[in-house]
Amino acid sequence: MEEMQKVSSQEMKIGLEEKLPAWKTFFYALQHICVSNVWLDPIFVAAMIGLPLSQSANIVNAIFITAGIVTLTQATKLVKLPIIQGPSAAFDSIMISSGKANGLAAASGGIFLSSIIVFLLSVTGIIGRLRVIFTPVISGTVIFLVGISLSGFTLYEFLGGSPGDKSFASSSTLLLSIPTSIIVILLSLFGKGMWKSYSFLIALVIGDILAVILGKTNFSLIDSKPWIGLPQLLPYGNLTFDWNTFLTFFVAYVVAVIEAMGVYQAAGAMLKTEIDAKRIRNGFAGESAGSFLSSLIGGFPTTAYAQNVGLLKLTGVGSRYPVMVAGAIFLLFGFFPKIGALLALTPDAVVGGIFLPAAATLVSTGISILARAEHSEKNFLIMGLSILLAISLPNYATNLKGILGTFLSNSILIGAFSSVLLQLLLVNIPNKLKRGTQK
Repeated sequence: MEEMQKVSSQEMKIGLEEKLPAWKTFFYALQHICVSNVWLDPIFVAAMIGLPLSQSANIVNAIFITAGIVTLTQATKLVKLPIIQGPSAAFDSIMISSGKANGLAAASGGIFLSSIIVFLLSVTGIIGRLRVIFTPVISGTVIFLVGISLSGFTLYEFLGGSPGDKSFASSSTLLLSIPTSIIVILLSLFGKGMWKSYSFLIALVIGDILAVILGKTNFSLIDSKPWIGLPQLLPYGNLTFDWNTFLTFFVAYVVAVIEAMGVYQAAGAMLKTEIDAKRIRNGFAGESAGSFLSSLIGGFPTTAYAQNVGLLKLTGVGSRYPVMVAGAIFLLFGFFPKIGALLALTPDAVVGGIFLPAAATLVSTGISILARAEHSEKNFLIMGLSILLAISLPNYATNLKGILGTFLSNSILIGAFSSVLLQLLLVNIPNKLKRGTQK
């Protein structure tokens, strides 16, 4: 942990337990909400599946409510870090595949069983004991790859799609994305006081104003949402359990656990806070309990958001109290969909402009963690091979289906498992055998 604590290149101007005036806390909370993709995942997945309006509304409500409950509980009682909780993007493609195959009941069943297993591993302390495996080499590799993975989504939004799309790199798209990113970068690097602390929020407001001027804001989204919405219990029917679906979700869930471990450690390093076994146990118990609830009301598994750790570094605001307020706001959005729909008014190009600096910060944080790992041939091989496989293998897995296809098409899955496996084979097991022979 001493190595991890050297990661942050700047001191937090506002510490973990510092309380702020109510209005400052509220606006810092809004920044956390804007940088998270809690509202993007359900909208994207529902659109890709082609869910009817009632189920689309339900999945959005379910995720807002789950994110709110878990974020609030984690920040106040459990892991006690300024981390937003929400649906992991690692599950998006799996949810879409399940939904298109009319298997969302099986998807919920897979999430339900996976969350129970992880909850039991958490409360019994087994996950906490695995902390020795998650060295700076693994944490740095995972955080680096999360940043790289997030950059793909970010550039898709920033550039307006893929080459060949009508909106790709169009002047109207770049007039929104480029200024938004420039504002975030300039204010976070050269701004002072409130300008630096609220750089993301200021960029969002200016980006939205530009969108209104350019006619890129779709206000019909608000009209289509009801004033009050309650999530439906088992919206896809009774839970069903399919072995292949369960394994697919469980593999993704394990990687989300590894990713969250890296997020906890990165946040702890910035805040100079020890991430001990109790904090890890509480954190994963909270995440898995939230995923259990989410599966019953039609949502996704929840995990810790790495991009919000990037926000901590850029703004220097490390207090957990704005995160508590953010959790309460998510709950409000869940029960009052019209209010939550305001977030969806923000055009994709503005979202991409905000996310780009956050993704870049994650990449640099990962590199900083890796640079402070012990300089040894074994560690260099673990880092290099894990990152190489994570970046290269997905290009060869485009036509693969099932569990293998899910695993090999996801860079975070590959990188996390590769680094853990290599750490065990090259470091932990040989060290244990060596100690055994010396007794």
